[in-house]
Amino acid sequence: MGVKLSPLVKSRKIYLSTLSNKVIAFDANNLLYQFLALVRMPDGTLFKDNRGRITSHLLGASLRLTRLMADYQIKPILVFDGTPNILKMEALQERKVQRTKALKEWEEEIKRGDLRKAFSKAVVSATLSRELVKDSVDMFKLMGLPVIFAPEDAEAQASYMCERNDVWAVATQDYDALLYGSPKIIRYVTIHGTDFLPSKKIIKPLIPELISLDTLLKDLGLTREQLIDLAILVGTDFNRGIPGIGPKKAYNLIKTYGRIEGIPFNKINSKIENLNLIREIFLSPKIAKEYSISFRKPQIDKLIEFYRDRDFS
Repeated sequence: MGVKLSPLVKSRKIYLSTLSNKVIAFDANNLLYQFLALVRMPDGTLFKDNRGRITSHLLGASLRLTRLMADYQIKPILVFDGTPNILKMEALQERKVQRTKALKEWEEEIKRGDLRKAFSKAVVSATLSRELVKDSVDMFKLMGLPVIFAPEDAEAQASYMCERNDVWAVATQDYDALLYGSPKIIRYVTIHGTDFLPSKKIIKPLIPELISLDTLLKDLGLTREQLIDLAILVGTDFNRGIPGIGPKKAYNLIKTYGRIEGIPFNKINSKIENLNLIREIFLSPKIAKEYSISFRKPQIDKLIEFYRDRDFS
């Protein structure tokens, strides 16, 4: 998910101690997908309790957030996606097809006995159901953490909260929050994190990165509106993008012509459907202006009961 801006973005490596006593809004769906992808047995099987309920996401999220709070005094807020914008449905359907394909390939590799390949396929097959979201919300609330449901995109909601200085930064793997106007995003808010690259079948260490929107725009010599146009050329969750145009080519086009309408047709040979509507999604997204950020004491007894019910040791 998310727009591919990596070649253009300069990040600054930071220590987690930098975030001490700061309120950070986590893209909760993004966070849970990470654990559903990676917290698995060697053959790629998800962890489950004795009733067959998936627990990989709960194991990963509870351990990471507890460590971030206890060791670094970070204050997490969990922001969940709401109902997706209709323009996002095509991208979501494509991802569903990819996950179904990966699940079938995982089963085939299991039969062959190739556990390494099986794990690489399992990572791509991760699915976050309503039931898994509900379990996560229940756990986060028992931990005393604020949970917020966005009307549409969690990153849009979290970005609005960051603009209002209600949170210090948005924690997400994607760059979309920059398009939504978040002044700061942090990637890889993890203790000893790793990222599995299925295509290369390698695991790389992750170090927290801080990205400032103002610094990015200054470095690129663009306005936020131009950054959005650049992203639309490359492709977002709301449009496919122009074939053959990556981040660097898109940057050169926007830098030269100012905006998409200024680009000669023979440079892109394509028309972008719903252009102004996509711009509006990023510039004026659906967000909840009223929300509660209230950290409470963990309900220890109920939390222990929750964990025991799911066979946590």
